[in-house]
Amino acid sequence: MAINAVLLAVIIMLGLSLSRVHVVLSLLIGALAGGLLAGLGITDTLNAFQEGIRNGAEIALSYALLGAFAVAIAHSGLPQSLAGAVIKRIDAAGTSGMIKYMLFAGLITMSCFSQNLIPIHIAFIPLLVPPLLLAFNRMQIDRRLIACLITFGLVTTYMFIPYGFGDIYLNQIMLKNVGEAGIDVANISVVQAMAIPALGMLIGLLVAVFISYRKPRAYQQIAIDQQAHDAVVEGDALSKTAAGAQSQSKLKTLVALAAIVTAFVVQLYTDSLLLGSMFGFGVFMATGVVKWRDADGVFNDGIKLMAMIGFIMITAQGFAEVMKATEQIQPLVDGAASLFAGNKAMAAFIMLLIGLIVTMGIGSSFSTIPILAAIYVPLCISLGFSPLATVAIIGTAGALGDAGSPASDSTLGPTSGLNIDGQHDHIKDSVIPTFLHYNIPLLAFGWIAAMVL
Repeated sequence: MAINAVLLAVIIMLGLSLSRVHVVLSLLIGALAGGLLAGLGITDTLNAFQEGIRNGAEIALSYALLGAFAVAIAHSGLPQSLAGAVIKRIDAAGTSGMIKYMLFAGLITMSCFSQNLIPIHIAFIPLLVPPLLLAFNRMQIDRRLIACLITFGLVTTYMFIPYGFGDIYLNQIMLKNVGEAGIDVANISVVQAMAIPALGMLIGLLVAVFISYRKPRAYQQIAIDQQAHDAVVEGDALSKTAAGAQSQSKLKTLVALAAIVTAFVVQLYTDSLLLGSMFGFGVFMATGVVKWRDADGVFNDGIKLMAMIGFIMITAQGFAEVMKATEQIQPLVDGAASLFAGNKAMAAFIMLLIGLIVTMGIGSSFSTIPILAAIYVPLCISLGFSPLATVAIIGTAGALGDAGSPASDSTLGPTSGLNIDGQHDHIKDSVIPTFLHYNIPLLAFGWIAAMVL
């Protein structure tokens, strides 16, 4: 019996990704293999791939503008001033338990805000975390816990709250692809669909804080920790006595806050993250916080910040379009449906598990959705899952594996800040802890959502 072209394409893509071949190349090679096996020919395969890329252009542009907005926020000095204010309060208050938990709450809040209210993604980590290492060392806080705190905010926010990066994930990618695959999504609430999986993430966080990593862990006091701490305190312009410097810094802070509010409001009323980012960046330029002569450099730095994610996402759209063009999704769905024999519980578990594997290989949940939606929507319809349950399955399957993937921003970001002094191993201290604390409960609660919605 001939192997299904869609199945072969996914296996090749995943195998290459896990073998550390670049994800963009893995997606392209997998798409070519699937198209050729299905008899499309090289020209038709490339045409389908290019059509998918065009469908992903708006998402990539939104990411580029978000990157520019993020760099503009960093350029204003707001994150640095925030870090300086936090450090000085910790220095003044000592190492009490209350301070420790307030610090945890602050890190989670900043991680969450970095996905929607202040959409700077992981750019805040190298600004905020290294100066805090000295305080972490004094309080003997396990850095594996810090990685879990940050990853919780990075992942849970975009998979549950439909603003900022959540708007891209939930609305522009997930609902768009689910709708194109055959389900009417007009009346579907993504918040309702993803509430139960998000609860699983919260339980994983509580286990990490109060059970797994509550014991003290000693780290060496290295000179670079003290240097990062001193640099951010001394560089906090809000605390400088010079009236001119203090006034200028306050002005930049107010402008940054105004830009953030502007971007949020525009996005809220237009449902366009692209417009929100553009207006926010415009506020920085109009007020001179980002000078006209520096605007090109800031914008280019922002594009560089998000370019790789954008390329992966539009390539995944191309991959998904080739899979549809093969016309072998339906035979694959029919075969899977007969294999499950109407067992919805087993089908939901397998679909979530495949999502975990695919996202672990690609390293981007945003890029997983187009691939899964093309296959899962017809399968969910044939098995009798409700539209809400289908959205919950696909949204959870995409997010599964983001925490815990060695190639994911959700683990690379925390490591970039926590390992500045060489005392935090990426695999042992970021990847494995986040995998265990988030993928296991997310798999369980995603399955529950599929069964009850």
